[in-house]
Amino acid sequence: MERLAKGRLTMGRETERKFLVTGGGWQAQADGGQTIRQAYLAIDDDRQVRVRILDGETARLTVKTGGASLSRAEFEYDIPLSDAEALMESGVGQPIAKTRYRVPAGGGLTWEIDRFEDRHEGLVIAEIELDSEDADFDRPDWLGREVTGDKAYYNAALAADGVTPSETGTSR
Repeated sequence: MERLAKGRLTMGRETERKFLVTGGGWQAQADGGQTIRQAYLAIDDDRQVRVRILDGETARLTVKTGGASLSRAEFEYDIPLSDAEALMESGVGQPIAKTRYRVPAGGGLTWEIDRFEDRHEGLVIAEIELDSEDADFDRPDWLGREVTGDKAYYNAALAADGVTPSETGTSR
């Protein structure tokens, strides 16, 4: 997503594939990671409203529509950190803590590897954002089963239900 104006990011379609991570082969190519704390302010089958704090320094409010489909609409706005901290207290379920690493995927694409913490420790998910639903991309050997469309692996479900799916991948 590109910035439109100060404080507002563009609205766009997010076309994303999600996979479990089954090994540590990604770690050698990963950046230093970014800590993320997030809470959901509203969740239903077709839309979510999320507040996210990045590295304890910046914050964003995000609205997504389209449920757990491969392509979803996304609106994202920068908000004051103090507002995000206050909103975190109003979240549905429990906040999520994770570290996000970026790994080059070839062809100008990037894998985002989320290593979850706290009650979801051990869950590691790789996501790749694509230009279209049928776009080709390289699948590294550390990539496990695809979980795109499986609501149990979406952050909103992890926050609301507090349950980590039984299959978590094996990367530490």
